Amino acid sequence: MKAESSKGPRGTFSNFGFLMASVGSAVGLGNLWKFPYLTGTNGGGIFVLIYLCILLTVGFACILGEMTIGRFTKLNPIGAYRKIAKKYTFAGVIGVVVAFLIVTYYNIIGGWILKYFFSYVIGQSKVLSTNSEAFFGEFITSPLEPIIWTLVFILINLFILKAGVIRGIERAAKFMMPLLFILLIVTAIRSVTLPGAMDGVRFFLKPDLSELSMSTVSAALGQVFFSLSLGMGITITYGSYLSDTANLEKNAVMVPLFDTAAAILSGFAILPAVFAFGFDPSEGPGLIFVTLPSVFGSMPGGFLFGALFFLLVLFAAITSSLSLLEVPTSYLIDNRNWDRKKAVYVLSIIIFLISIPESLSNGVWQTKFFGMAFFDFVGYIAEAVLMPLCGLMMCIVIGYVWGTDKAAAEIKNNGLMPFKSEMYWKILIKYIAPVLIFGIWLNSTGLLDLLGIK
Repeated sequence: MKAESSKGPRGTFSNFGFLMASVGSAVGLGNLWKFPYLTGTNGGGIFVLIYLCILLTVGFACILGEMTIGRFTKLNPIGAYRKIAKKYTFAGVIGVVVAFLIVTYYNIIGGWILKYFFSYVIGQSKVLSTNSEAFFGEFITSPLEPIIWTLVFILINLFILKAGVIRGIERAAKFMMPLLFILLIVTAIRSVTLPGAMDGVRFFLKPDLSELSMSTVSAALGQVFFSLSLGMGITITYGSYLSDTANLEKNAVMVPLFDTAAAILSGFAILPAVFAFGFDPSEGPGLIFVTLPSVFGSMPGGFLFGALFFLLVLFAAITSSLSLLEVPTSYLIDNRNWDRKKAVYVLSIIIFLISIPESLSNGVWQTKFFGMAFFDFVGYIAEAVLMPLCGLMMCIVIGYVWGTDKAAAEIKNNGLMPFKSEMYWKILIKYIAPVLIFGIWLNSTGLLDLLGIK
């Protein structure tokens, strides 16, 4: 395990540390917040089935591709693409920009979670459960309180990230991820044992083909990207901290496996409880902030389960926000020769300043950007426009510029490591993944509607 210097540190993850850090990056709000509400709004079991199929194809191909680029180059996304194919340096720039943009509003949601966890700890569960919609609405539209909680969340990330790859990210992930899964399992067991919960279980697990639509497929494709942190430069960055003896193929299986386990457990923790108490599973993004507090308030010991649930969501949010911020941090360290602490401090200040108007756009600042609040507009640019574009460029670079044979040689460490799925991966990364990702991009940007394709 290599040490990090004060200038240009390039630490090396242990195998377990990389797995926990990568799982921490993947297992975040995409699993505990986004996956359950997308399942609820996209037909339940049919969404889950499509999601799993895409995960085994596009998800596996892209996460292995990004790990390979990272380890081969030992650089951040911008430096990595420049080293492989200078003409495609812009793909790395897109990845860094995506991570930076996402972390600005991700930290705001992290602040919301902190607020809810603190509210349960100080005994406000009755207030949350009796008027959850009004509580949430008043909170996020407040001009000051959400900004304060965002700042607290950013400071937690700053404290961890400035310690570096080994003493900061790896140490935090090794502690938080196992505890997160324990808390998630406890919450899921409580949810599925509630009276009437089996209706939610059936909705979650039984595919209804009548609910199948292009929007459902598109939502599943987008969720795989968001959940696995693809197209954000994160896996390239974390891959750059891997040793040459790490088994990339195994890691590309294990990370999605843990990520999917967290998503499925989240579904069991939330949807059966929603059905048990007669709430609407298609509540949308407010599912955990509006519906679940009412659910917790209706069950014995609900204040305890509410506190535990928001604690585990907080852990997931922190591990993911750390990975997002590490992407621009690694760029400043590698390419600008900045000290890690300087990079983290400067980025944290800039991100906080940007988060202020994003938070205000949920309330007092009503200016619209293409019909969207500033908070939603930044999310649209990052997730709908740039993220799939970055993933598409990665497939093109590996499949048609660098070459799948050279990439496979890196995965096999020049013959020292096995690569059982080599032919399967080459077909995916060169042909199948680019087509599907291009479809995501067309749909998410609204171009399919312009072309008259539904």
